[in-house]
Parts: sequence; C-alpha cells; structure tokens
Amino acid sequence: MSGYRKMLRPDTTEYPGYSQYYFDLIETTDDILNELHDNFFKLKAFIYSIPPEKLLFRYAAGKWTIKEILVHLIDDERIFAYRALRYARNDNTPLPGFEEKDYAIYSDANTRSLDSIFEEYLHVRFSTLLLFQNLPEEAFLRKGCCIAPDGTLINERTVRAIAYHIAGHELNHIKIIMERYHPVKSL
Repeated sequence: MSGYRKMLRPDTTEYPGYSQYYFDLIETTDDILNELHDNFFKLKAFIYSIPPEKLLFRYAAGKWTIKEILVHLIDDERIFAYRALRYARNDNTPLPGFEEKDYAIYSDANTRSLDSIFEEYLHVRFSTLLLFQNLPEEAFLRKGCCIAPDGTLINERTVRAIAYHIAGHELNHIKIIMERYHPVKSL
C-alpha cells in the first residue's frame, strides 16, 4: 500500500519531554506513515549491507548487538502500537511501562537469522501502518498513560504522538548503528 493518510506532527503537550529527541530526528510534519513505510526498507537494505560478523558486535560491555537492536525495535513498536489501539478505542485503563533491557535479554535475538528478524519486523510494521491508516480521525487526539508498578504516572501521550514515537525511536537506533557499529553518513 502506498499513499498513506496524513497525520499532523503532535504538539509538545501530546507527549513526554524525553520524546522530543526522537521527534527532532523526524523530517516530516504530516507524512509519518509513509516515512514509517519507507524507513523500514531503507533500514533493511542498510542492515543487509553490513558484514554478518558485525551483527553480533558490541561496541562496549552491556551494549546490544545489531540483532538485539532490531528485535528491540520490533518489541517497542508492538508495545506502542498496542497502546495506540487502547487509547484510540478510548480505553482509559492506565497501562504498565516495560523494561526494555529485560526484553532484550530474553529475546534470543542473536540466535535468529536476519531473514527471520526482518520477516517479523515487516509484519509488525505493516500491522502498525494499517492500524494508524484505519483509525477514525478523532482517535488521534485521544490520550492514555503509563504507570509505574507503584501506580505513579510515568507519562501520557496521544495516539498520533505514538506514531511519531515509533518513527523517531527507530531513527534514533539507526543513527546509533551508523555511528557506533557500521559508520556511514546516511541511508
């Protein structure tokens, strides 16, 4: 599918402050779904250009490998798309946060083939795109929140801010891979 719907960039009241870094990596002001679509294929081509032995490289102790980063991106997108669905359907139940480092430890990403990772990534991405493509327009400004285990508010964001979060989060990790794992100037 091409020609996804337009979705205006959220204003700063629609997402937590820490997300601003991700949003600053995004070029578009209204074409986030097409950007998500295109970035998947750019990322895939870039990763397949990297020598296979670098896919398991860690630039420092405790840092993720490229395969772990990719599975982390899948996990994060899946979780945030689920949040978008809940918020879009006007479900006001506070949702728990998640500990990304624990997810990475248990992902078993390094034993997987790159083909299997990108097959899963593709399906998650198209599912995310179809979710946002088919939501009613009024759903984009609905908000939801995440809470800590003790019940305190972690953050709040709108549905459309989630679409931009997914894109910016992915761009952040692409930037890290290009700077620390396989230096290139751009995709």
